[in-house]
Amino acid sequence: MNELVDITELKLMQVSTATLTTVMFKRGLRNIFLQGVHRLRPGPNMVGVAYTLRYIPAREDLDKLTSFADRSNAQRKGVEECPPGAVFVIDARGDASAASAGCILAARLQARGCRGVVTDGGFRDTPEIASLEMPSYHARPSAPTNLTKHHAVAVNDPIACGGVSVFPGDIVVGDNEGVVCIPQHMANEVADEAAEMTVFEDFVMEMVKQGASTFGLYPPTDPSTMDRFKAWRQEKGR
Repeated sequence: MNELVDITELKLMQVSTATLTTVMFKRGLRNIFLQGVHRLRPGPNMVGVAYTLRYIPAREDLDKLTSFADRSNAQRKGVEECPPGAVFVIDARGDASAASAGCILAARLQARGCRGVVTDGGFRDTPEIASLEMPSYHARPSAPTNLTKHHAVAVNDPIACGGVSVFPGDIVVGDNEGVVCIPQHMANEVADEAAEMTVFEDFVMEMVKQGASTFGLYPPTDPSTMDRFKAWRQEKGR
């Protein structure tokens, strides 16, 4: 599995998914924000490398409680093999009528050094999952066991989650608004531009709060805007 460069990770920890979507739109990528996925508890950004699990609809002759004893069970195998620094991303086909996982598996992922867990379905035991330090994102709470609706079939294959293609090794970034998926090969340049864009946006926000008009400021079409920005940046040490 690919690893994040430390400086890239640090930059992605400081930028919003809103900024990232704009930076990636400039590169022609429009469908990179996971739809219908919400954070259980606000906190610092989640940044990690995608490690995936794919579900298909459950089938009654296969999906019984005894199937959890099978060490080849894809859900359990994925949890036990998910490497440190990863974000565990689950393709539940947007079906939150049964849980994608519960607090025990989430706690195990946290213990293994997982950076977060994301599903376009639901989690059970959500109060306990929300209490973990590891960020978690889902569509809504769902108490029924995954076996009632989901059959785990593949670990670390390309999946769909929230209507977005997620490939193993992609960089997954989450904030308190949602989750974006960045193709691994462009993560460094996206992080660099998003970090610079965030500094400028902070400048703009400060100016607007002081009463400035957005015309000529955002975007900076007035030639004096960038001069004021450079002075502000030097003053703030950014």
